[in-house]
Amino acid sequence: MGSAPLAGRTVLMSGGSRGIGLAIAKRAAADGANVALLAKTADPHPKLEGTVFTAAAEIEDAGGRALPIVGDVRDEASVGEAVARTVEAFGGIDIVVNNASAIDLGASATIPMKRVDLMHSINTRGTFLLTRTALPHLLESPDARILSLSPPLNLEPRWLGAFPAYLLAKYGMTLATLAIGAETGIPSACLWPRTTIRTAAVQHVLGGDELYRRSRTPDVYADSAHLVLTGDPAAMDGRTLLCEDVLREAGITDLSKYSPGVDEAELAPDAFV
Repeated sequence: MGSAPLAGRTVLMSGGSRGIGLAIAKRAAADGANVALLAKTADPHPKLEGTVFTAAAEIEDAGGRALPIVGDVRDEASVGEAVARTVEAFGGIDIVVNNASAIDLGASATIPMKRVDLMHSINTRGTFLLTRTALPHLLESPDARILSLSPPLNLEPRWLGAFPAYLLAKYGMTLATLAIGAETGIPSACLWPRTTIRTAAVQHVLGGDELYRRSRTPDVYADSAHLVLTGDPAAMDGRTLLCEDVLREAGITDLSKYSPGVDEAELAPDAFV
């Protein structure tokens, strides 16, 4: 365990009670990483599996040390407390993963502004707030990294016109990440999949069971994130990366294990790619 790339390193992640964030956290935990999760899910959701506490148990079962923190990435005091508790528990912060995100694909003329505000406060503002609050500790780390689960800045009209409210909030995550990295010199990158991923949002919000079936598993995100967080920092810095490209660059060309029972041609492409 001691020779694993993330052994003993500390990851602070927003969200992570389930889905992609939890998969990334468990992959880091398999190396022996310390993982602090800042999430709102203290109690079980009627439709969604997992709380911050069940996630922490899974992280420890995977081989890591976990710190579940019930809090809100939108709230400055809550984020400050999460950073302080992480440092108190593990002695520092090496990696920030901005995973928490809200989605609403409503059209500009009809989407309620409270939904627009929610996406901005969690996605863009939350990414900025968590990252900037952790900066003093990241700057003390010998190998600091910032990773946000957000898309490349694709300005083709088909994407500009598809989901403007969601696009603004997700592109805000990307811009906040790359800008803070450029400002501080901390290697920073964004990671996004070429296809949809088997998450609760895909199943319950976007496309039901059929789109869920035509999606890759969260492991494609977990394995590519692990490569980004353990590879050459210069190779990730300032980039918007695609999960499948990261895997192929590492020599992993057969991605069929990430979509069991589904032909590659059936996979549903994700947005902004």
